[in-house]
Amino acid sequence: MLAALLAPLLVHGGVAAQTADPTQPPPGLMPRAEGEPEPGPPPGPELQSVLVSREPGGRRVAVISGEMVRQGSRWQGALVEKVGENEVVLRRGKARQVLRLYPKPAAAATRTEQQ
Repeated sequence: MLAALLAPLLVHGGVAAQTADPTQPPPGLMPRAEGEPEPGPPPGPELQSVLVSREPGGRRVAVISGEMVRQGSRWQGALVEKVGENEVVLRRGKARQVLRLYPKPAAAATRTEQQ
């Protein structure tokens, strides 16, 4: 009986071990092994947090690569066109870049669209 209850936990435990632990500090803050090269900066802007008020005309704020920005403001020369619940749209001229809070697996965290 006990084995039947524990079997699903053992199966899912292997899957859980493959995913990153959200309670661990980011890789850049973890101590490196001796001789391990220092990690470089992320390849592009990283959407880290989003705060969207449910009230009409409420606050729409995001944290991009450690910097807090509001919808309508500028971040490194790009207009913060939209702050959604899970993504931010940056616009540089006609080019748009979508930053996702939860990037799709095996896909880049950003997508550039030409319009």
